[in-house]
Amino acid sequence: MNVVKTLYHYATLYKSIIIAALIMLSVSVAADLTGPFVAKRIIDEHILGIESKWYQTEKGEDAVSFQGASYKRDEYFSSNEEKGKEVRIFQVGTKFTFVDQSVSFDGNRELSGDLLTISKGEEKASYNAIVLNSQELMRFYQPEISRILTLVSIYFVLVVISSIFQYGQRFYLQKAANRIVQRMRTDVFSHISKLPIRYFDNLPAGKVVARITNDTEAIRELYVTVLANFFSSTITIFGIFIALFILNPRVAMFALLLIPILVIWTIVYRKFASKYNQVIRARVSDINAMINESIQGMTVIQAFRREKQSKESFEKLNYEHFSYQNKMLSLNSLTGHNLIGVLKTICFVAFIWYFGGQSLTATSVVSLGMLYAIVDFINRLLYPAQAIVNQFANLEQALVAGERVFKLLDEPGISVSRESIPRYKGNVDFNHVSFGYKEDEYVLKDITFSASQGETVALVGHTGSGKSSIMNLLFRFYDCNEGSITIDGMDIKDLAHQTLRQHMGIVLQDPYLFTGTIASNVSLENEKITREMIEKALKDVGGDHVLGHLEKGIDSPVIEKGSTLSSGQRQLISFARALAFNPAILILDEATSSIDTETEAIIQEAMDVLKKGRTTFIIAHRLSTIKKADQILVLDRGIIVERGNHDELMALKGKYYQMYELQQGQQKGMAG
Repeated sequence: MNVVKTLYHYATLYKSIIIAALIMLSVSVAADLTGPFVAKRIIDEHILGIESKWYQTEKGEDAVSFQGASYKRDEYFSSNEEKGKEVRIFQVGTKFTFVDQSVSFDGNRELSGDLLTISKGEEKASYNAIVLNSQELMRFYQPEISRILTLVSIYFVLVVISSIFQYGQRFYLQKAANRIVQRMRTDVFSHISKLPIRYFDNLPAGKVVARITNDTEAIRELYVTVLANFFSSTITIFGIFIALFILNPRVAMFALLLIPILVIWTIVYRKFASKYNQVIRARVSDINAMINESIQGMTVIQAFRREKQSKESFEKLNYEHFSYQNKMLSLNSLTGHNLIGVLKTICFVAFIWYFGGQSLTATSVVSLGMLYAIVDFINRLLYPAQAIVNQFANLEQALVAGERVFKLLDEPGISVSRESIPRYKGNVDFNHVSFGYKEDEYVLKDITFSASQGETVALVGHTGSGKSSIMNLLFRFYDCNEGSITIDGMDIKDLAHQTLRQHMGIVLQDPYLFTGTIASNVSLENEKITREMIEKALKDVGGDHVLGHLEKGIDSPVIEKGSTLSSGQRQLISFARALAFNPAILILDEATSSIDTETEAIIQEAMDVLKKGRTTFIIAHRLSTIKKADQILVLDRGIIVERGNHDELMALKGKYYQMYELQQGQQKGMAG
């Protein structure tokens, strides 16, 4: 099982949505990363641009009037426009000066009164300069204002575009994530119904629930939060490196040093995080399983005063979960914001130290606008890096959760068949059948018997003798290890599980009712079973007498497991359910053991109707309920030790006789 490969497979199911989100993300990142270039242009070409060459010209567009003459920046002259006398503007500290002549070189500047001195190495030159006041300075800035406003508007539009597409990519990524998890949960739930009963023998229901709910929710976080951050952050990082190479390849090469740091960081983090998250997810399942078990067994816990022991067991699991959560917290604290903060500080110090000093000189290899853009990009580079690192914890949780969910999906299930076969006649044959739930520990040994159409076969014996195992094999909840079972001459192993059970019905000792109504529990939402059929089935089993007092009749609500109904009422609904499906083979597994005497009498009256035309198997502890059975099989430790009808077995005065007499004696003793 490859978790990443399976997660990718689920993502491809909705690839069109994800691709649309990634395109939106790319547009958003491109618009966002264009901003520093616009800011650089505003700073270098317009705010600091007035220090470029100016030429005397006629009055007109972009021309600035100063001391009776008009001047225009070199960049604003058209190709056929004549240039007059050259002049320059220099910033010295916080002051701006006007030099009424050309300047041969630029360098360090010093202003003494009206004298501007420029030095570059051993060269030095002095010029008469006029210090500009704020109004005069604003005249020279006047041509730049409209251009700056245009660029600011472009910057604003880029921000709006980035925000719109950022919203779009988040919306579509989350939409895809929700659909993926919806599909995954459907697949898991559907797969659970296909798993053989053997799988659930050693797996508590709470752990299965945890995988469908908690673990898939962790996977949803992977698609919604983790992958969204990884996608956006990765594209942003690539975009920033491209921008840095455009601005300054040396800076970009230096910034590439962050990549191996992040890779090493990831490897170290995952080494510990994976181990911690395995334990955390396992304990979450254990906690869910214990809560589920405790709620279902609360009556026993309180009746036998085991509240303290249950609390201690829960606290042990809870503390182990808490301790590993703390370990994860420590790991995240060490490798999260703190490390990013250190890297950010080191980067800023390095870049400001290397480029900052140069940008303040006239011979600067990097302009202030360039420095601003580089610092902005470096800051932006660390944010997506931090976003990736901050998602490591969620990533590890999701991968561990995914492993648990996909391990469940990898369990071999039983394929669902919609093949239909004609209704059985109901001739059942067990031919030298042996079976064990564990290898080499057989609970049934060389079982051979036949049940003809319309016969009632009763299975009796002490607890653990193998009665229910025979029914489990007939329903193919399990397959026999040796021998064969046939129905109307067909080996049941040659039939699909759903096809085999199409004409079979079962009533369990502890009937299970689902949340809904009495009617929905009888029909199990089968469209072929009409309301009239439901009412008739209930009437045939005597349900109208026992359930008739309910205000809403068959529309009365049933909560989980039918806890608001008596055991007799639940059993009658279960009987009606079996009858409504009109099975050719009917199994009654201890069906009357939990019913009161009055209700049993009602059911016994309906049993003759229920058994007509059907091959019926009855597993019963109350031997008085099977006196009319055509055939009674007495089992002892997985072997049929006696067989015959009631009278024949009583005449044998063997095991059946002893069991029957013992029960009759107990009943007489209770009556006395």
